[in-house]
Parts: sequence; structure tokens; C-alpha cells
Amino acid sequence: MKSVWNKALVRWLLLPILMVSMVVTQPVSTDAEESLKLLVDSAILIDADTGKILYEQNADTAVGIASMTKMMTEYLLFEAIEDGTVKWDQQYSMTESTYKISQDRRLSNVPLRRDGSYSIEELYEAMAIYSANAATMAIAETIAGTETEFVNMMNKKAQELGLVDYKFVNSTGLNNSDLQGMHPQGTDANDENTMPAKSVAKLAFHLLKDYPEVLKTTSIPSKVFREGTPDAIKMDNWNFMLPELVYAYKGAKVDGLKTGTTDFAGHSFTGTAEKDGLRVITVVTKAVDSNGKGSYKARFDATSALFNYGFAQFSKVEIAPAGYEFKNQKSVSVSKGKESQVGIAVKEPIEMVIKPKEKELYTPKLVLDEKKVKEGSIEAVIKKDEVIGHVELVKSEGTDYGYITGEVKSTDVVTTETVERANWFSLGLRAVGDFFGKLWNGTTDFVGGLFN
Repeated sequence: MKSVWNKALVRWLLLPILMVSMVVTQPVSTDAEESLKLLVDSAILIDADTGKILYEQNADTAVGIASMTKMMTEYLLFEAIEDGTVKWDQQYSMTESTYKISQDRRLSNVPLRRDGSYSIEELYEAMAIYSANAATMAIAETIAGTETEFVNMMNKKAQELGLVDYKFVNSTGLNNSDLQGMHPQGTDANDENTMPAKSVAKLAFHLLKDYPEVLKTTSIPSKVFREGTPDAIKMDNWNFMLPELVYAYKGAKVDGLKTGTTDFAGHSFTGTAEKDGLRVITVVTKAVDSNGKGSYKARFDATSALFNYGFAQFSKVEIAPAGYEFKNQKSVSVSKGKESQVGIAVKEPIEMVIKPKEKELYTPKLVLDEKKVKEGSIEAVIKKDEVIGHVELVKSEGTDYGYITGEVKSTDVVTTETVERANWFSLGLRAVGDFFGKLWNGTTDFVGGLFN
């Protein structure tokens, strides 16, 4: 009994200390980024214009991407249209494999007739709006002849776009086991497309940069396939965050981009939205609810959290104005010119999408072009506004995720005046002066050495 009272007394005496300890160790405030607490395998948020990464969570780990795959198929289709090798009104005649897959209503499909003929445009709409898998395969066959060859094109294009840790085994994002033994040659019967969220975001970034017209279709909430025919079928967009649909996002205009769902990939989504001139791209993979269960709502809740964070916390901020001069170097030495120095300054305003409160953490750093400025000097003739370097922004503290492309968006540093080349007489006098200057310095050094 005595030991029980002793323990109680100790606890009573320690209680104030513990309370003080708890107060000291608890953070005063929680950063918005830390409070996201996304229930996903991975996630990323980027600025769609520059590719600036605004947030990431486990974004470098390869995961299943399911029908987000179709963004690559869309990219290759737009590229083929641009090259003229495929036309929107071009007709596709059914192959046996595509026909069989189209009849499987367990998959996302519009039923296609064995003897039917379909335009590339209507097959594309079925793919982009309804994620129709057989329609996607039809597009792949049209572009490359076979889906096997199309997969080779997908992997090659991924390399060209700078994606990493990607693996494409089919054009749709289905598991190969769903393809009834007709999966592309050289791939495993149970294989599935994989890629890190960062590479998915990079693919979406290039798709929107190179072919922004994709949003005209991905923003369509519903459309009837083969309207007015016995084969008519309503295609509701799987992106339920569009303005007219059940999980419509109220904070900005959502108009894309691609959902993805398989047992392996879970509920995933690449989204994009625009507000007040700022467009962002988001990727979430294998989203779950608080009970650990995957659902459509879970992926849109996670995306909403990223949208909220992006639009509330970030904006395009001017770090320095046009004409900004560097405190430690306002000019560059000139050789063979009428002037010995030429002024330098930033040509355009230095801007970046960041948290406005972090503006003071960024310092412009001058990076001179070593091909033009050799050993600290540039040779005349020099024209005004001649580019002689660029600016890099250095953050003094905290995390800066960089850019999705791996490249740094920079601002040119230019000359502020013209410097003409000195005539031959002036150059000759300058050479003589330099010669005697060096001779004099050498002599004084020699004499000085005798008396030291």
C-alpha cells in the first residue's frame, strides 16, 4: 500500500514538469504544407506554367498509374496529328483483339461493332472522357500498326520527355491480365504500367505545354458516343471534380486531366485547375479514406487538399524588377573596347511561383556565360542588351523542390550599353602602355628585391 502511495506522490510531483515539457516541445503553429496529411501512396503539386514543384510526398517512388497512362497515348496521338501521319476524320476498322476487349463491360469501354468503322476523333473522345480502353487500343494500332509497337513508342517518348523509372507494357493502363491473353509481345501476362508521381506530373506538364487543346475534351462532363444510332451510349467523365459533377471543386476551374483505377494502382488521379492566372497540376496515387479504404471520393479529397494548398499559399512573386543590378558586380571588364567596363543588369523581372512570405529568402545569383565572358572579361564590339549570363535564385533556408524538368527557369542578364571596338591606333598605344607598365613593375620588383 505504501509503494502505491509513493508512486502516486511521484506522479503528482512530476505532473507540472511533464506539462511544461509538453508545452515546450509542441510547435507553436503548424505549417500549411505539414498539415496536408494526405492519405496516399504518393503526391505532387506543380505550377503548370514553369514546372516549379510546390509540394511533393514520396513522389520519386514508382507506383501503378493505371489509366493515367492514357496521357501518353494522348500525347502520341496529338503528335501524330501534328505530323500528318494520322487525321481526326481517319477511319479505324476493327481488329479481333480490340473487338473482344470492347465487349468486356467490366472494363471502362464503349461497345464497338466487329464490322464497325470509327473516326479517330470519336475514339479519342471516348478515351479522354470515358477512359474507354478498347478505343485507346484502336488509337494505338492506328498510330503504330500494333499495340506492341506502340508500347515501344511510349517508352521511347518517355525517355525523350525525361521521365524516369517508367515502365509501359500497354497503351491503356489496364493490367495485362485483363487483355484476355492478347497483351503486347515481350510483356508479362500480369504486368502493369508503373511510374513515380513526379514522372506522371512531368508527362502532364509536357502534354499541357505542347498540346493544351487536350483540355477542350477533358473538360467535357458528359457526351453521347454515336449519338442518334443504335450504339449510342452516354459517356460520363470519370473526373468527378469538373464543375457539373458530384465532387465539383468550388475554389477554381477544374478542366482535366486523367483518372486511373486498378487493384494494383488503387484510386489515382492527375488533376489540373486554374485560378487568377495560376494553373496547377496535381498527382495523387492510391488514395484511401480514414479507414484505409480506396475510393473515388478519397482521390478527389486528396486532390482538393492539394488545390487548396496551392491556390491559398502560392502566387507569382517578383523577386527583383527589370534592370536589377547585382550589388557585388554592376559591370564586366571589356577588352579591346573604347571603354574598359560595360554595365550589366537583369533584362526582365525575376519572377517565381512561391509563398509570398518567403520572398526575402531568395537571393538573385549572377551566373556569367563562360563562352562570352572569358577570364572575367568580354571582348568588344558589345551591343546593348547582349546576353552575357543568367540569374539563379538561391534560397537561404527551408525547402525548395526545384522544377519538374530538372532545369532552372532563369532570367537573362544583359549589357546595358554599347561598347565599340577601339581603333588600331588606340589599341597600339594601349599595348605599348601595357608593355612598359609590365616592364616598370618588373624593374621595381627586381630593385626592391635587392634591398630586401
